[in-house]
Amino acid sequence: MALRERVPLWVQSRCGLEPRSLAALAVVLVVAAIFAAQHFWAGRPDQVRPPERVREGQAAVKPGPAPGPPPPAPTGPSGPAGPGARIVVDVSGKVRQPGVRRLPAGSRVADALRASGGVKDGANTAGLNRARLLIDGEQVVVGAPAPPSAPAVPGTVGGPAVGGAIAAGPITLSTATVEQLETLPGVGPVLAQHIVDYRTQHGGFRSIGELREVNGIGDRRFADIQPLVRP
Repeated sequence: MALRERVPLWVQSRCGLEPRSLAALAVVLVVAAIFAAQHFWAGRPDQVRPPERVREGQAAVKPGPAPGPPPPAPTGPSGPAGPGARIVVDVSGKVRQPGVRRLPAGSRVADALRASGGVKDGANTAGLNRARLLIDGEQVVVGAPAPPSAPAVPGTVGGPAVGGAIAAGPITLSTATVEQLETLPGVGPVLAQHIVDYRTQHGGFRSIGELREVNGIGDRRFADIQPLVRP
């Protein structure tokens, strides 16, 4: 009624406003005013805080994982038989500077002779294989006198002895080379090397019976070798 009284009479008469219609109109106007105020508030500009300046020379560093322990040292090929490994050989006989020599692994007999000052003039090197690979603890004897000839085996005239070996004088186990040991009956390169290894480990042979302790020499083979060797 109060709103109706405020509306001029000519508006009331022209529009034909009833009290109920006037109340509905008032509600519509209030709702419209609320929406207008909400739209105005939502459209106002927001204040944005400017970013902080980064000092010159500083950079954001993302922390990474902590460093782990260093990798283990390589093994296997780079061990005693790998690059840089050395062997020890004993060079004796008719060389200018006999003695123990330390040589790189993979050296040959010729390298050992060169490290010992070379072979003396007039030395007999016919049975010396200069191209043979050396092994650790080996002894190289230069110009060793040839063993004296032994009597031929009964039933043969200067021919092969029992087992196919040429009859020869006693071979000195403590100084014989691998090539000389291979001339014994039933002794090949592997068994000859076993004899040299045993000699190196035990400082030579004190008796012929020690051959029984070498790997690969049984009673039968020892019986064939015994007459042909000496300590």
